[in-house]
Amino acid sequence: MKITGITLDHLRLPLDPPLRAAWDPEPRRHFDATVVRVHTDEGVTGIGSGDTMAGFEAVRHLFVGTDPLDIVRHVKALETANFHGGSYWPLEAALWDVIGQVAGLPVATLFGNAARSLPVYASTAELKPPAERVEAAQRAREEGFRALKIRIDRDRVAEGIETVAAVREALGPDFDIMVDLNQSWRMAGDTAPATDLAATRRIVRRLAELDVFWVEEPLPYADIDGFRTLRAENPGVRIAAGEMHHSVPELLRYLEHDVLDVYQMDAVLAVGMHRARTLAEVASVKHRAFTPHSWTNGIGLLANLALAAGVGAGPYLEFPYDPPGWTPQRRDFMLAQPLMINEQGELSVSHQPGLGVELDEEAVERWRI
Repeated sequence: MKITGITLDHLRLPLDPPLRAAWDPEPRRHFDATVVRVHTDEGVTGIGSGDTMAGFEAVRHLFVGTDPLDIVRHVKALETANFHGGSYWPLEAALWDVIGQVAGLPVATLFGNAARSLPVYASTAELKPPAERVEAAQRAREEGFRALKIRIDRDRVAEGIETVAAVREALGPDFDIMVDLNQSWRMAGDTAPATDLAATRRIVRRLAELDVFWVEEPLPYADIDGFRTLRAENPGVRIAAGEMHHSVPELLRYLEHDVLDVYQMDAVLAVGMHRARTLAEVASVKHRAFTPHSWTNGIGLLANLALAAGVGAGPYLEFPYDPPGWTPQRRDFMLAQPLMINEQGELSVSHQPGLGVELDEEAVERWRI
């Protein structure tokens, strides 16, 4: 089998109303997605998505004409391409989609088949006043979610903590709350300093009092000692990070020095599916959790679901969800059907071979740019 071509569909969905994401100072007025298709001489087409694939044309020739099943070779080639500034992990997801179709098995089965479905948490995006966030959390619980993540803006910490406290009081002790401080995430042009360790220690201490399930990315990635300090001072709170950490050796160092409770590398944004599986298995051996970041689109979510279900990630999988600004219909606009949770608050692995991607070709054509 040979790869005969790799095509990219760049899509743009206008957002009305705009999404006011907590991590972005400008309202998001459209949502971009790039769909990657790997075509083969045997008629099998693999599909992936996630990052923008900007500049991929310069390295396309490294893959066309090769065997799509040579996944280790392709991962190494992607790492060399990424070294020069790209981020092309959606191609790996598309290759795994090919491999699953050729094998006649879901990719989750190829990755270990540890779970047929995973509990998810509603991963919110917008900064909402306490009362409004409480209403949204109550609706999420009614819809089957067992947990919800709240983002706190480093410039509006008091309001963020008030919001967490209100949700905890309203929903009680049996509903899990995660908090994301987004200290390791930067939009282009954001040069403001991160909240320092002393202030972050106070924030995490207060969140511990509110019995949050984890505190996500409380510090920049470089502050390994700071992460360890937060864990030592707050033994009842998990510290989570790594969603956009691109260095596999550095993440192995995190594991070696026991920096985090929860590792979150995204399969289509950070280190790819093959490398994330290795890191997840090392985390499991060390009795640490792995649950990937999945804030891209439905195809990226399917790739992370396959990885997570394959290795037995948990205790939750991220499910981007914050109506009315962010819904499955917006997130998965290029799919024939949006991904939805079941009555148990879980996301099920598709029985289809590969990743289980079913494109809405009319939507792809309509929103292509």
